[in-house]
Amino acid sequence: MHGNTTNTNNSENTLLQGITGYKNLNRFSVAPMLDWTDRHCRYFHRILTKNSLLYTEMVTTGAIIHGKGDYLAYSSEEHPVALQLGGSDPMALATCAKLAQERGYDEVNLNVGCPSDRVQNGRFGACLMGDANLVADCVKAMQDSASIPITVKTRIGIDEQDSYQFLCDFIDTVSTKSECEMFIIHARKAWLSGLSPKENREVPPLDYPRVYQLKRDFPQLTMAINGGIKTLEEAKHHLAHLDGVMIGREAYQNPTILTHVDHQLFDPQLPVTDPIDAVRKMYPYIEAELSKGAYLGHITRHMLGIFQGIPGARQWRRYLSENAHKAGADLAVVEQALQFVIRD
Repeated sequence: MHGNTTNTNNSENTLLQGITGYKNLNRFSVAPMLDWTDRHCRYFHRILTKNSLLYTEMVTTGAIIHGKGDYLAYSSEEHPVALQLGGSDPMALATCAKLAQERGYDEVNLNVGCPSDRVQNGRFGACLMGDANLVADCVKAMQDSASIPITVKTRIGIDEQDSYQFLCDFIDTVSTKSECEMFIIHARKAWLSGLSPKENREVPPLDYPRVYQLKRDFPQLTMAINGGIKTLEEAKHHLAHLDGVMIGREAYQNPTILTHVDHQLFDPQLPVTDPIDAVRKMYPYIEAELSKGAYLGHITRHMLGIFQGIPGARQWRRYLSENAHKAGADLAVVEQALQFVIRD
């Protein structure tokens, strides 16, 4: 994964092999998803793909600084892994970025895209698009306290502020005043009122060409695209125009897609991960977590979609769903479920 920068614009099938810096780290990533991309999920995804960048769920600065739990916990096997922060107080964000670096995270990402009411009430997420100077101050404060990459994930607009000029002004202000070099653009605007977070992922139309144009107008910046991407063929098309692709729900609900990422997007010499092997590679982790008091179902819920499209997948899902949450459920449950998809 080291070497010289490769030109991405030759064709949509061009593979970036041996890229350095941001482009390498963000070529393909799994999106931060609340209640989904917890540390169990990320451990499983890392077994499926060695090169993808994995993101935590969004964690608020208040939870990290004042919470009783360890909101920065992760397994060393998850690298490269990025922490996504929610907040708008530069000092609090700086504190959390410093802590993230001390804990070994590879990147810190500021959430400027989540449209939920709860997030707005805390004055972070997509509403921050309306205050580019504050976003720049937040990023600059984090850069001053940590040397790891500080990146921004944002939308293409909010409410009636959805012109291309508004988006350009936002990117220009943040990148100039903070020296932020990496942006992940969710190719939809966000409605801050009237739509639920789920509707905000589906109702506002996708505008990929706008993100492509943004990259052309800011060629010095590294940009990844997010929103509605379901296949690696689509990812390759986007990579002809941009530096990176982030996939969310499709990667979670159909993690089989991740078994092909290393081979198709990084190095054709790398193997495609076998789903059955991947499940069994989880066994030592599952045993270790169960010994610490974790519940089997909290781990296996992230593995339900791994056999999508394979005979026996429905029985695998049903058996795990019905049995993994029972008291005393252990590896025997997973092994029994696996028998439904193993073909002699």
